[in-house]
Amino acid sequence: MRVAIPFGKTKIYTGLVYEIHTSPPDSYEAKDIHQILDEKPIVNERQLHLWEWISEYYMCTLGDVFRAALPSAFLLESETAILKNNEFKEESELTDDEYLIFEALGYQSELNVNQVVEILGKKTVFPVLKKMLDKEAIILKERIYEQYKPKLIQYIKLNPVYTDEKLNELLESLNRAQKQRDAVLSYFQLNASTKKPIKKSDLEKDSGVSSAVIKALVTKGIFEIYFIQVDRIQFDGTTNQLKQLNEFQQKALIEIEESFKTKEVTLLHGITSSGKTEIYSELIQKTLDKGQQVLYLVPEIALTTQLIGRLQTYFGGQVAVFHSKYSMNERVEVWNNILENRENSQIIVGARSSLFLPFDNLGLIVVDEEHEGSYKQFDPAPRYHARDTSVVLARIHNAKVLLGSATPAIESYKNALDKKYGFVELTRRHGDVLLPEIELVDIKEKHKKKRMTGHFSDRLLTLIQEALDLKEQVILFQNRRGFSPIVECETCGIAPECPNCDVSLTYHKYKNELRCHYCGFKRPMLYNCGACGSEKLNNKGFGTEQIEQELIKLFPNTQIGRMDLDTTRGKFGYQKIIGKFEAQEIDILVGTQMLSKGLDFSNVTLVGVLNADSMLNYPDFRAHERCFQMLTQVSGRSGRAKKRGKVAIQSFNPNHQILQQVSTNSYQQMYKEQLEERWQYHYPPFYRIIKITLKHRDMYKVDQGAEWIGKSLSNIFRDNLLGPTTPSISRVRNQFIRVLIIKIPPKQSIKNTKEQLNRIKNVFQSVKDFRPIKMNIDVDNY
Repeated sequence: MRVAIPFGKTKIYTGLVYEIHTSPPDSYEAKDIHQILDEKPIVNERQLHLWEWISEYYMCTLGDVFRAALPSAFLLESETAILKNNEFKEESELTDDEYLIFEALGYQSELNVNQVVEILGKKTVFPVLKKMLDKEAIILKERIYEQYKPKLIQYIKLNPVYTDEKLNELLESLNRAQKQRDAVLSYFQLNASTKKPIKKSDLEKDSGVSSAVIKALVTKGIFEIYFIQVDRIQFDGTTNQLKQLNEFQQKALIEIEESFKTKEVTLLHGITSSGKTEIYSELIQKTLDKGQQVLYLVPEIALTTQLIGRLQTYFGGQVAVFHSKYSMNERVEVWNNILENRENSQIIVGARSSLFLPFDNLGLIVVDEEHEGSYKQFDPAPRYHARDTSVVLARIHNAKVLLGSATPAIESYKNALDKKYGFVELTRRHGDVLLPEIELVDIKEKHKKKRMTGHFSDRLLTLIQEALDLKEQVILFQNRRGFSPIVECETCGIAPECPNCDVSLTYHKYKNELRCHYCGFKRPMLYNCGACGSEKLNNKGFGTEQIEQELIKLFPNTQIGRMDLDTTRGKFGYQKIIGKFEAQEIDILVGTQMLSKGLDFSNVTLVGVLNADSMLNYPDFRAHERCFQMLTQVSGRSGRAKKRGKVAIQSFNPNHQILQQVSTNSYQQMYKEQLEERWQYHYPPFYRIIKITLKHRDMYKVDQGAEWIGKSLSNIFRDNLLGPTTPSISRVRNQFIRVLIIKIPPKQSIKNTKEQLNRIKNVFQSVKDFRPIKMNIDVDNY
């Protein structure tokens, strides 16, 4: 259960009772618990087992996991209330500021700090309050505020004194108040037709009266108002039968079930549009029939929008959703429903954080698009990987895990080939539609021959026009948002940079501002260079916004939509855009990597990738694997219904082996080449990686700390230590960054490695000069 615990004289925090024992501490006197907040436990023992594993494996504290796991509404806040001391009579001793506060407390029973700031018109109010405390003019009181507010619906009922005999008498008494009489008659009609409790809002709507009329009837004692608590998210539609599987899906389903008899985890390698979701649905139904819960993990919130609709069609109100776009209150309701194992939360669809929910009887975990980097949490701690953690969660519940992807992660594929995981392949698209025809367009050649219009080659424009003529839809992919990533002065070559980070500011045209994508800093667009004053400013590079602007000029009579972080900020941002595109209100959709994952649009026959090189030339050992996955996934959005789709990939280097492998859909070839490189250069899946990041505002101090840690670690890990190095973006939010990477060979004990690293960390943090340096440890940094 949660408890409120005092720290210092005034602060109160929320803690969780982890263990009860009878041995009092020797070195200090324990304080009393302030109060117990729950009547029954809100965290179960299985959750605690998972938290312990995450804390130990990912080298973070249990408190970090606790804060990440619980919805913020459960982490109660204390707020200081200022009260008047009625015993105080020496008002003449108070200064002007103190008297103002004392006088305000005469009109209000209590004030908070923000109200005192408003009364005095200045921010530094704590010294004033301290003097008043010393004079005993005020009392401070800590109060715990519960942040979760249940949703209550107002219902109306007739006062029980009005029996059948008295109804005529009641109506006669209202002869002069026609609207009140109408409201009472409408109540009788609704009561007779529905036989259910009547909502106040329904009565107002049905009778056409205002809430003031209803209030008057309540005042007269004719109506009574009562409240019923309801969930904020409810399903009102109808459910359909599961789709009939084709012979290839049926075969894959049987193989998965066979594999589950001997293996806890099975990898389903199914090409794009092969109907993996239908197979998942069959397995979900079989798990529900056993009376068990199902967790369906997706990497991106955009994916849940389409998926929820599909799953609700089959399973109705049994589907619950949990991710960060849901409000705090909605997340608390999902938590409580799962805790009580209610009917409306048997299938949980969610992003990585849904692993922390209080499952009681989990039978199956589906990890869709398991290769996705979004499953890894980078900041803040715990820096867990949802795919790997789901395997541990399944083991705790004795459940099964199904990993699904058209382009599995190299680690998962190797585990499947090594027989650690079960392995099932699905090589036919649903409805026997052929995989899209992929065409590589050499834009270096097109630039030479002057066949480029803005960022579009003549070939891509022809394909777009052909698709539009046939009333088909187009997706264009550019993995960078904004208008242009760099605004450069043509005279002196200087580009405006973020004052807090070592990155150039991205130009966003729709708000005419420059913005940093790391810290959120923004400023109006410049009209002359800040360094030399020249007015010749030039945009370098391009993002989704620039592509959208070019398309509006090239295809003026076409509906164009954009899907990136800027256009999907609201709670229903994804839903609106995806809904419009499905309804064919948008002809061309421009987007970032959000578009590449699992979305299913039947009328899309063309996908265009505007610049494949930016993904290939990224300084990361996974760049080639990620590029293959991204391009294959985005290509898979094309031609999913009846007609074979087309994909045009623009590149300056179309002969690159990864682009060639994408064009022939050769996953095995990519896997083989990448595996050889990983073995040669000592990277996962052969070697494990622990990344250490040091951050501090003083560059000299962080360099000193990195040097000290580097020497200490090199004595233990020798050649398996990389660094300390400066990353490509060496300062973010005014914090200078230094990085060290430890590679752990296949036969080296990871447990011993972590113990040695923890020992060095403790010594490092005990040195006075290094204590202010923030040290983050990221296990399995990929």
